[in-house]
Amino acid sequence: MRRWVEGLEARHGLDFLTERSRQAVLVSYVVLLALLAWSGLAMEAGTNPLTPILIRGLPLILFLPSIVAKRPRGHVWLAFVSLLYFVQGVMVATLPGQGLLGIAEALAALGLFTGCMFYARFRSRQIKTGRGE
Repeated sequence: MRRWVEGLEARHGLDFLTERSRQAVLVSYVVLLALLAWSGLAMEAGTNPLTPILIRGLPLILFLPSIVAKRPRGHVWLAFVSLLYFVQGVMVATLPGQGLLGIAEALAALGLFTGCMFYARFRSRQIKTGRGE
C-alpha cells in the first residue's frame, strides 16, 4: 500500500493529490451532512424537529474549523469520527425501507474517511517539504 501511494505521489505530484483529496473531503462532508439532515427531518422528534439533526450533525460540524483551516491533524480525527457514521449507515441500511438511505450514508462516510486520510498524509508531507501555504 505504501509503495502504491508513493507511486501516486511520484506520478501526479503532492500538490495535485492534496487538492484532489481536499475536494473529496469537501464533497463527501457536504453529502454526509445533507443525508443526515434529510434523515433527521424524516424522524419524529416530538416538539422540536431540529433535535435529531443537531444530535446527528453536531460532531461533523465541530470539525468545520479544521476543514477550513486545512489542518492535517483535524482531518485525521475527522476520519475516525466518520467511521462512526459508517457504522450508523450500515445499521440504518438493515432497517426495513431504509436500505438506500443507509447505503448512501455509509458510502458518504467511507468517502469522507478515505479523503481525510489521504488529505492528512499528502498535506503533512507538503508541509514538511516546505511547499505548504
